[in-house]
Amino acid sequence: MKAAVFHAKEDVRIEEVAEPTPGPGQVKLRCAYAGICGSDLHVYYAPESSGLDFEHPHPVTGSMPPQILGHEFSGTVVELGEGVDSVQVGDRVAVWPIYACGECAACRRGKPNVCTKIGFHGLSSHGGGMAEFTTVDATKLHVLPENVDLRLGALVEPMAVAWHAVEQSGVQAGQTALISGAGPIGIGVWFALRAKGVETVIVSEPSGGRRAAIAGVGASNLVDPTQEDLAARVAELTGGDGVDVAFDAAGVGPAVAASLANLTPGGRVVVVAIHERPMDFLPTQLVMGETAIVGTLAYLQSDFDAVIAAMAAGGYTADGWVDDVPVDDVVGAIKRLRAGEGMKVLVRS
Repeated sequence: MKAAVFHAKEDVRIEEVAEPTPGPGQVKLRCAYAGICGSDLHVYYAPESSGLDFEHPHPVTGSMPPQILGHEFSGTVVELGEGVDSVQVGDRVAVWPIYACGECAACRRGKPNVCTKIGFHGLSSHGGGMAEFTTVDATKLHVLPENVDLRLGALVEPMAVAWHAVEQSGVQAGQTALISGAGPIGIGVWFALRAKGVETVIVSEPSGGRRAAIAGVGASNLVDPTQEDLAARVAELTGGDGVDVAFDAAGVGPAVAASLANLTPGGRVVVVAIHERPMDFLPTQLVMGETAIVGTLAYLQSDFDAVIAAMAAGGYTADGWVDDVPVDDVVGAIKRLRAGEGMKVLVRS
């Protein structure tokens, strides 16, 4: 079968590889779409900082590069391994791709998303979604309703990242929010907030293209922080109170600083972006307003269920901000995303 295989830095090859066979408790999927994530860009351009180990097998999966890419993907069940009765051949599914050790402090506390030995199908595993077929444990499958197509199904994973961040915020219907960064995760945060009944959502984004993309899905309170007074807009829309929750989906220090500065007393900042550089931070900012700052990583299985239910209710769309390409164009798509072209790209297997 054809697959996109990572070998080394800036070395992803479209190869013919052996078609997998499901073992006990596994299913074989015909992959449909797989998203290119920021993690895939890190793997391609800076594998040493992405957690890949070229010298030791992964402690949970036993896998080592070369690695078939694709950890945010959808597909159709085509074969059942021994003992599988939770899904049927023909089911269309999204895949929860986490591998966790089940033994560390995080796993014992029901947080496999922050397992100290975490792995992902399509990043540190025996296969991935950027191939014609892959095999996964049946326990990782989330069946898609009839009105959620496979294209949306491939977006469940990144949208679950955003949903989990919104869960971590504790926001309630009728409250107010600020999103810094209108990339795919920022858009996902906007979808999740709207699904939870948060109507007043302010989006801070310097890129005109990204502001246009999130406006295309329905966002209206948009601010270019390089040209406009974000604090003034927040004050205008919150009656001077500040927002109840703020989300850093930008991954830069000024976004966190602006989030903290625009919180209402008792508010919370959720950092969902990955930061590559440290920032100056004065903890007294938290003390004076009894505010909080928390981090969030990945998702739980319950976040997948919640996103799929919201998709089935019509709360999400891929129109206007998602493109798709054939698997042969994976490297080209990675390079275009690195150059700032486009928003979200799905690979057709």
